[in-house]
Amino acid sequence: MAKIKKVLIANRGEIALRIVRACKELEITSVTIFSEVDTEGVWIKKSDECYPIMGDPMQAYLNYETIISLAKKASCDAIHPGYGFLSESAEFAQACADNGIIFIGPKPEHIALFGDKMASKVAMKAVGVPVLEGTDEPVASKAEGAKIAKQIGFPVIIKAAFGGGGRGMRIVRKESEFDSLFESATNEAIKYFGKGECFIEKYVENPRHIEIQIVADKYGNVVHLGERDCSIQRRHQKVIEIAPSPRLNPETRKELYRISTKAMFKLGYESVGTVEFLVDQEDNIFFIEMNTRVQVEHPVTEIISGIDIIQRMIEIAEGDKLKFMQEEIQFRGYAIEFRINAENPQKNFMPSVGTITNYLTPGGPGVRLDTSAYAGYKIPSNYDSMVGKLIVWALDWDGAVKKAKRALDEFYIDGFPTNISLHREIVRDADFISGNLTTQYLDKKMDIFNLNSEKTIKDEEEKMSKIMKFIEKIKSHKLIVRN
Repeated sequence: MAKIKKVLIANRGEIALRIVRACKELEITSVTIFSEVDTEGVWIKKSDECYPIMGDPMQAYLNYETIISLAKKASCDAIHPGYGFLSESAEFAQACADNGIIFIGPKPEHIALFGDKMASKVAMKAVGVPVLEGTDEPVASKAEGAKIAKQIGFPVIIKAAFGGGGRGMRIVRKESEFDSLFESATNEAIKYFGKGECFIEKYVENPRHIEIQIVADKYGNVVHLGERDCSIQRRHQKVIEIAPSPRLNPETRKELYRISTKAMFKLGYESVGTVEFLVDQEDNIFFIEMNTRVQVEHPVTEIISGIDIIQRMIEIAEGDKLKFMQEEIQFRGYAIEFRINAENPQKNFMPSVGTITNYLTPGGPGVRLDTSAYAGYKIPSNYDSMVGKLIVWALDWDGAVKKAKRALDEFYIDGFPTNISLHREIVRDADFISGNLTTQYLDKKMDIFNLNSEKTIKDEEEKMSKIMKFIEKIKSHKLIVRN
């Protein structure tokens, strides 16, 4: 297959900028698109070419017919979907192929398989991957669902069959709650995914959420890039990700690597992907889903492995073989990623919008910031609330935690509330410092963190006041040059 020369990036924000940078290093021309509320996006300014898509701001990144038409007009030979939007649309991947454009990602049939949570569960079970007890087909009705839940035994979890990102999920702890929570889950699934089908499976109390990064080429070569611990979540959505997991049993780790790579080899998977598991308190492993795209948290894996995941995606799409074998991949140190969101922890994490008036970012050794934000940038209300991702690295876990404390204390965004204050609380918590993490971590800690206390609010205001005074001092400072 010929080398890719020009890539259209069907996305926005920090991931679009991340792909632009990968293209530049591979000497590939980058083309970006933007909606009418994204005209000041930094990814547009950094790309080689950019094209507007007017109309509804959300649909701008979902209308694949328009996107493919633009790609053809701009003479692009490939499209990278990033994450979210069209990244897990089998129809989009197939439409790219039908129009002679390389889709930088898996084959459409794999996207379709793993986009169907029930079908993927059946497929993974067939190749020897342990799965949770539950239904293999959509639940036909509320009454049938209640009957199945009773047979499985409470607690159970209702999941949208075609969902993701924590949407369309409800935990049912007792029979009397089932009907209302089933309706809530199906309604949310229809709202976000256009399909209300749900399935039911046993709910695992207090597990760890561990995921394995896979890279596979077209020639049957499959390797893993280690695991990420994504246990710190809020409303089933990830808040902090860590690589490697600080307290994972070595034998459990090896087994996760083995079954993930074996499954992807048997299923003929190509490109990068992430196999996600729950690990219970007895180290039992249960497959939950496979993400057929680059993950938001991919930077922590890049840092500990030294492998550029975006570039590998592009090279695999070109038809290249993997440039390394499993034994050649060396993991070094610990990396932690903090999702920085425009939301107000003092008001139940209500999404916030506004213009960044003052902006000071952390730096120094072992600090990476993936963001498209800058001073003067207006955060639109049309999209996800994530402003960027702060990633820190150190040789050991203790060093990574200390690095995180320092970097978060340096990070100031003025103009609207963010969740930086929550992250500052987390990295000073004894359980986080010891690596004692489960998916229930935040639920149990929110009252302890007490982000609504007068002292916490006052501390944040004092920190911001000090930094504002520092900025004003710099602005008024006159440089003295001595002979």
